Amino acid sequence: MKTWTVLLVALLLAACASAPLPPPVESLFKDGAFGPASERIGASDLFAMSPEMKQYMTTTIAPVAKAKGAQQGLFEALYSRGQLKLEYDSAKTRNAAQAFAARSGNCLSLVIMTAAFAKEMGLPVTYQSAFLDESWGRSGDIHFFIGHVNVTLGPHLTRLNNSTNLIVRQDETDLTIDFLLPRELRGLNTRVIEERTIVAMYMNNRAVESFIDGQLDNAYWWARAAVAQDPRFTSAYNTLGVIYKRHGDIEDAHRALAYALEREPKNTHFMSNMVLVLNDLGRGAESAALAKKLDQMEPNPAFSYFMDGMVAMRKGDYQTAKDLFAKEVQRAPYYHEFHFWLAAAYIGLGDTERARAELALAIDTSTTRISRDIYAAKLDKIRSLGVH
Repeated sequence: MKTWTVLLVALLLAACASAPLPPPVESLFKDGAFGPASERIGASDLFAMSPEMKQYMTTTIAPVAKAKGAQQGLFEALYSRGQLKLEYDSAKTRNAAQAFAARSGNCLSLVIMTAAFAKEMGLPVTYQSAFLDESWGRSGDIHFFIGHVNVTLGPHLTRLNNSTNLIVRQDETDLTIDFLLPRELRGLNTRVIEERTIVAMYMNNRAVESFIDGQLDNAYWWARAAVAQDPRFTSAYNTLGVIYKRHGDIEDAHRALAYALEREPKNTHFMSNMVLVLNDLGRGAESAALAKKLDQMEPNPAFSYFMDGMVAMRKGDYQTAKDLFAKEVQRAPYYHEFHFWLAAAYIGLGDTERARAELALAIDTSTTRISRDIYAAKLDKIRSLGVH
């Protein structure tokens, strides 16, 4: 099975934040192979304050900040109940103004929006990349791995000591805002990253989203911009390689992936893409050798049980499908689609009560409004059968 892996928000950099910034690798770009982008490529407006945001600063944030201090005032005005009522939505990566207007965004979008307000208030901003168990996602035949970032308002870091839904850690000089649920934050470790890396992550996300939408020209220019923004951000080279592969530029895909692997030789996501590229180049022996190494490092890769479960579902073997989907749920309990298909297997087995419970978990773990609505409709259908 051919599987593409695209890392949406990288957890690791090729070098520490204080290392000298290498020049962009111009030899990896192939501008002439792609048409002009259909949208403006860049991040000059990433942290720009819209008129609505400025008005919110004046009418809502300023009074609270005057009474409780700038950091606490910003936090309460943005994230306390009864204020903006922000919603986590991973469907699209937005800039600050877009996230504010939509009242929603993924963790990167919400970090960017928070930073925009903080900058306007003159607050120091520090960004962190979090080391988490991998979070997975997919769109058709594209599998991707999602990282996580958060933001600190102030120069110092402290230990996590809060268990509310919106995680805040604070001392006299700083306040860290995190958008994960408490269950996902146990043992959270972070590392400080530069703003240029946050910008590169935004551009890489836009590249991945364009790729998923079939807009390869836009995807290329966004990935190119991510590389130029922060050449140490290795996930952008992986994205560039995947784009070249889909575009039919196999030699260029090989060069981009080889460059990424030179910097992260044990990155299994990069390796899995390289296996396919080597095979397309007719280098079967090298492809097989790398695949064997990859299998030794990762004998049951992400989605392997899921894909086997889907085969079993098509055959009507619901018991086998149920067992395989349950294995994926066990190792990735917060990925909504695994719960959904486990519910489908239970329906095939006639166990509507367990199907209802899994659909409820699918809704709870879903990261987009669309998927939540789909699962809720299916749950209502099951409930109409008399299972409560």
